[in-house]
Amino acid sequence: MNHTEQEQQVQSGSTFFKGAFIGALVGAAAALLFAPKPGRELRGDLSEKMHQVTDKTKEVASTVGDKASELAKTVGSKASDVMTTVNEGRQSIMSSVKEASAGLSQDISHVSKDVSEEVSAASKDVRDKAIQTSDEVSREIKSTPN
Repeated sequence: MNHTEQEQQVQSGSTFFKGAFIGALVGAAAALLFAPKPGRELRGDLSEKMHQVTDKTKEVASTVGDKASELAKTVGSKASDVMTTVNEGRQSIMSSVKEASAGLSQDISHVSKDVSEEVSAASKDVRDKAIQTSDEVSREIKSTPN
């Protein structure tokens, strides 16, 4: 590939077809203008060709509009589907977090209750031992002679 080919942009297919269409129109107009016909007949031919081109342009524009509408509907539908999927995922995650949080809260509550019961039992044991020791000390004091 030479330097000039690298510098020039490659034309897309639609650009090529636009050029070919315009070239065909110019060629048809030139052929009609240089044809040996009287002025009235030439103007009639030009008018007819112009109507054909106008009709074809309207047809192409209608087709493009229909395709654009279909594409817009498809894009809208796909975007809606994506949003639904994202919302469902978000709700699922939030539900999982809430369940985990509730489970953790219950676990903490059970542990707290267990610790509270153990502290209460230990306090009772300490109180019973203190009473027992107090009773023993009291008996020893009474049994010791003054």
